[in-house]
Amino acid sequence: MTPSTSSSVPAAPQAEHSLTRSQRLDRLPFTRKHGKLLGASGIGWALDAMDVGLISFVIAALSVHWGISKGDGSLIASAGFAGMAIGASVGGLLADRIGRRSVFALTLLVYGLATGGSALAMGVGTLIVLRFVVGLGLGAELPVASTLMSEFAPARIRGRVIVWLEAFWALGWILAAVIGTFVAASGPTGWRWALAVGLVPAAYSLVVRWGMPESVRFLEQKGRHDEAETIVRRFEETAEQSARGQTADGPSGTVGAEPAPGAAREASEATVRAAAPDAVGEIPQADTVESTGGIWSRALRRRTAGLWAVWFCINLAYYGAFIWIPTLLVERGFTLTQSFTFTLIITLAQIPGYAMAAWLIEVLGRRWTLTVFLTGSALSAIGYGLADSEATIIAAGCALSFFNLGAWGALYAIGPELYPTAVRGTGTGAAAAFGRIASMLAPFLVPVLVVAGGQTLAFVCFAIAFALAAAAAFTLPEQRGRALAQ
Repeated sequence: MTPSTSSSVPAAPQAEHSLTRSQRLDRLPFTRKHGKLLGASGIGWALDAMDVGLISFVIAALSVHWGISKGDGSLIASAGFAGMAIGASVGGLLADRIGRRSVFALTLLVYGLATGGSALAMGVGTLIVLRFVVGLGLGAELPVASTLMSEFAPARIRGRVIVWLEAFWALGWILAAVIGTFVAASGPTGWRWALAVGLVPAAYSLVVRWGMPESVRFLEQKGRHDEAETIVRRFEETAEQSARGQTADGPSGTVGAEPAPGAAREASEATVRAAAPDAVGEIPQADTVESTGGIWSRALRRRTAGLWAVWFCINLAYYGAFIWIPTLLVERGFTLTQSFTFTLIITLAQIPGYAMAAWLIEVLGRRWTLTVFLTGSALSAIGYGLADSEATIIAAGCALSFFNLGAWGALYAIGPELYPTAVRGTGTGAAAAFGRIASMLAPFLVPVLVVAGGQTLAFVCFAIAFALAAAAAFTLPEQRGRALAQ
């Protein structure tokens, strides 16, 4: 039964005709279609994390089986981050020009094929080149996925939804730790089989390309209003069906009968009231910043500078620590299997970190949540640097994992909210690209710091970087409950 023919849904007030498509999306409850979009984006996110996480285990394995130096390990890691820097920048620009969905699918294809190819590398040089190509896909995918999800999530829970998306990173990293522990550490060729798993994203790219909707805001920017209206109607209709307990037809969750022209618009208010009576209120106030002049215009440059500073510092500390943790544990005298097992335990702490961030981001707001988690990351980094036993290493590592990944969740929620639609992909991608410069430097910085002052000095430096990121985060505008700028 369509909204236009239902007798159980009251007619919407005339004022509903004045709502834009973006406002209609913002006022919907979280529906089954939102869940499918979150799941599809999250799987891509998890596969990204799996690939990034695997390389830390591969480097540790190659240091044992190939005898590679720290310099070679740094080059392998940094090559991927160099690709990520370029990929994030180019991917964001492309997302604002050809669409979020298309770029998302392309990135999965690129890094999936390149990761699978890395499994066949016969030398360090070939592995470095392929890791660069992998990075191109990885770097572009993350900001594009968060932008797409932000543009569909209801305004009142948008931050929480993006933290849920970022939480898939923990699942991917845990999968990487499991593969590293039980596959990469299994023998001289174990690392090859671990990388071969990276072919999965190439196949998944087809699911993304044909199974996900394009951003309504992007379609409107390009004048494709009919497509945008169809997508909004389907989300509205799904919300109404959820309220009535009906089941949609077809594998994609869309209904068999298309609503009459204008019917979904007229029933939007009643749909939201039926599906989530407590969620209906005033239309969220939108940010009024202009995109004229780009992300460094007078209206946007302060938030761009603050976001870039957070991205740079958090990348430096995060990748400096987590890329090298398995190798540094081996250097402390632990076996390869012990090192990977400790890393797996530490990684598991990411899940409660995301859960806490997802709750706090709609309670404390974006700015305070990010600041608190970055401060916790700084204190945990100091604790890890001073840890001198198995118990303290695991405890401090879990705390670092908890706070750091919670901070990442809040950061990905904040980024897309700071920019208007026309430059949203560009703004989030450029910030990620700038941050990747730090992730390129981090693998080279760690060996130097360890030689100069041991692991304590290295993690004190990471703590300083986290503290600087916390200070920069507090300069960003609070966007909780606000509609995305047009």
